[in-house]
Amino acid sequence: MVILWHVFLVTMLTLAAVPGKRISFDSSSNNFDQWTDMLRELKTFLTVVRCGTFAAAGKQVGLTQSAVSAQIKNLEDAVGLSLFDRTGRTATLNQAGARAVPLAEKILEQFSLMGTPERIEDYRGELRIGAISTVQSCRMPAILLKLRDKAPGIEAKLVPGVSLDLLNQVDSGEIDLAIIIRPPFQLPKELELELVESEQFVLIAPLGTTIKDPLKMLTEHAFVRYDRSSFGGRLVTQFIRKHRIQPRQVLELDELDAIVKMVESGLGISLIPRAGLWVENPAKVQIVPLEDKAFHRDLVLISRYGSRQSPAQKLFRACVLGLTDGS
Repeated sequence: MVILWHVFLVTMLTLAAVPGKRISFDSSSNNFDQWTDMLRELKTFLTVVRCGTFAAAGKQVGLTQSAVSAQIKNLEDAVGLSLFDRTGRTATLNQAGARAVPLAEKILEQFSLMGTPERIEDYRGELRIGAISTVQSCRMPAILLKLRDKAPGIEAKLVPGVSLDLLNQVDSGEIDLAIIIRPPFQLPKELELELVESEQFVLIAPLGTTIKDPLKMLTEHAFVRYDRSSFGGRLVTQFIRKHRIQPRQVLELDELDAIVKMVESGLGISLIPRAGLWVENPAKVQIVPLEDKAFHRDLVLISRYGSRQSPAQKLFRACVLGLTDGS
C-alpha cells in the first residue's frame, strides 16, 4: 500500500510540473481529506473529457454545471496548470489537459487496486457487462458460469443493447466492458478492442427453395434485410453494393433469430451471420454458403484501457477469450 501511495504522489508531482507549485501532503486528517477531494476531482475531470462539456459531465455524475466547474478549478489550482482553454461559456481541453488524461487514469487505477484482494476468489463487487442479443443467448451463459466458478463473489450485471449503444456506454463508464460487433470506424485511444471470433455470413432460404448461385437468388427472391443501421447490417449493405445487387426488400429488422423466423415462414431470403439460437437449435431453413464471395462479422471485446488491470476484468477477459491463466 505504501508503494501505491508513493506512485500516486510521484505521478501527481509529475502532473504539477510548474516551478514553485507543488502538491504537498502529510498524514494529517486535513490532508487526507485533500486526497479524497482530489480523487473526486480527477474522476470529474475524466468525465468531462469523455462527455465533452461540463454540463454533460454534470448530468453523468449527478452534479450541477457550476459544481463541475468548481471541481475542475480546484484541480487546476492544485496542480498549477490550466487543463482547459475557456472562451465565454465554452471550455476546450488544452495540451496540458490532454497530457493529464493518462496520468489521471493511472492515479485512479492505482488507487482502485489498493482495495483489491490479492486472490481473485476473494474479490467482491459488481461487473457491468454489455452484450448484443446473440452473445447473451448463446455465449454468455458459459462465460458467466466460468466466471462464477473462479470468482463467486463477483456480481455480474448483464446489460443488453445494440453494438453502438454498448460501445458508447463503455466509453462513458456506464458499463465496464462489452461484447459487440467490430465498429466500422476508429475507436478513441482510451478504448481497447480484442477479437473474440469471426462469424461467417450465409444466405438462408425457406425449405423447398430452388438453390442457385447466391447472387442470382438475391435478385430473384424477396429479401428480408439485416438492419442496415447496425454494424453487422452495414456489412450486408457493402456486400450488396459491391456486387451491384438491387434486392426486392420486403422487411428490415435487427434481431437475427427473428429474421430466421421470417424466412422460415416463407417471407423471403436473407443474408445473416451464423450466430444465434437458430444455429444451436437448427431452424427449418436452407443454408446456402457464399463460397468465394464469403464475408464475416467480428465479435470483439471492448473495454477501457485504463481499467484493463482490474482483476475482475482480467478474469472476465480470460473467460471470454479462453485463456487458462486468467491474465
